[in-house]
Amino acid sequence: MGSNGTPGVRAAGLKRTGAGARPAKRRLLVPAAVVVGTLLLTGCSQANKEQWKRLGLPVGASDRTEAMESLWIGAWIAALIVGVLVWGLILWASVRYRKRNDDAPRQTRYNLPLEVLYTLAPFAIIGVLFFYTVEHGNEITHRSNNPAHTINVVGQQWQWTFNYKDTVDGQQGVWETGTLEKPAELWLPMNESVQFDLTSPDVIHSFWVPSFYFKLDVIPGRTNKFELTPTKTGTFAGRCAELCGLYHSRMVFTVKVVTPDEYQAHLRDLAAKGQTGAATGGQDATTIPGHGEQEGEK
Repeated sequence: MGSNGTPGVRAAGLKRTGAGARPAKRRLLVPAAVVVGTLLLTGCSQANKEQWKRLGLPVGASDRTEAMESLWIGAWIAALIVGVLVWGLILWASVRYRKRNDDAPRQTRYNLPLEVLYTLAPFAIIGVLFFYTVEHGNEITHRSNNPAHTINVVGQQWQWTFNYKDTVDGQQGVWETGTLEKPAELWLPMNESVQFDLTSPDVIHSFWVPSFYFKLDVIPGRTNKFELTPTKTGTFAGRCAELCGLYHSRMVFTVKVVTPDEYQAHLRDLAAKGQTGAATGGQDATTIPGHGEQEGEK
């Protein structure tokens, strides 16, 4: 069989066919990758594209979002610049000195300019980040002397009580609370400043509304305060961001930002239900268990 050459010719033909098929497959990979990439990019909604521009942040809904977004994106840009520089130097050294030869620098010698550079550069980076963190932090945590509204937020295991300090129909303050079965709702007026007084009778919680770009711990025995102005009507999610016990994951609430007239109407509805006065929405809502005293009397 070997003398007539038939099997050899057939085998050679198979080899040539296989060798020719591989380049053809490679040529198809590039258009396929382009098509898949195009579909992935065009499949993104406008909302997703905008979120990519904010590097994952949700749509902002308060007057503190601009400062926080600027700090967030700036930190990412600084980290990217440092990362690209470090990766570039690593790759350059790996390629430039990939072989041992006379061009490789002696490892026992020091390079004073280089050592000064990598000693001072981190301090310069930290200094710039520290400056902008303090500058934006002061803007984010700024509180005015006379906010339009004050709300006492009580975080307790495992729900929230909101005490509106506004005077409603001659009554000083109204309140509403939530349960595990029916989470609380926090109503806020758009374009009016609100001061939040955060208290807790049991353990540390954390009051967080992602769309407000602000989060603050709720600590037993002390009152933490912050202020912001809602700038967009709508319904936003809120949650506890501090592991506080068994039902921490269910310690959620809803924020409704409405017009000032709708806000006042809601407070009147609470007063009509008899929910007036201090925080009595939940058991031990203002009393630290075991101490028998009001939170804030210490």
